Amino acid sequence: MLKYKLIERANPRNPEAPKKLYASPVLSGKKGLKAIAIDIVEKSSLTRGDVNSTLDNLVDQIPKYLLDGNSVNLGDLGTLRISFSSDGVESEEDFNAASIKNLKLIFTPGKDLKKKLLDASFEKANS
Repeated sequence: MLKYKLIERANPRNPEAPKKLYASPVLSGKKGLKAIAIDIVEKSSLTRGDVNSTLDNLVDQIPKYLLDGNSVNLGDLGTLRISFSSDGVESEEDFNAASIKNLKLIFTPGKDLKKKLLDASFEKANS
């Protein structure tokens, strides 16, 4: 169950308009690689060392793949890719790599993850 709280916000397009309440997610905690590894061990025949090693290697490899210009398909979880923008220039000669900015990581969820998210239910968090 996803919890939310209501936050009062102004309309950025019309600061004079009355503020409205909007739902904002409330996180219940964090799951780190160690906790994830323990959960995976409980569902498999692998040892905790095997799972830790695999997850650590995955974390090491993903940035390498992305920086080599690849998208990284993580199966039903989704796909990671790099995106960026740049300043506009008049001609190709006027462009240099320093014009590139706003480097970001884009995650596109897989079909199965999208379907599971559609089943989400919500509950107001206690204040």
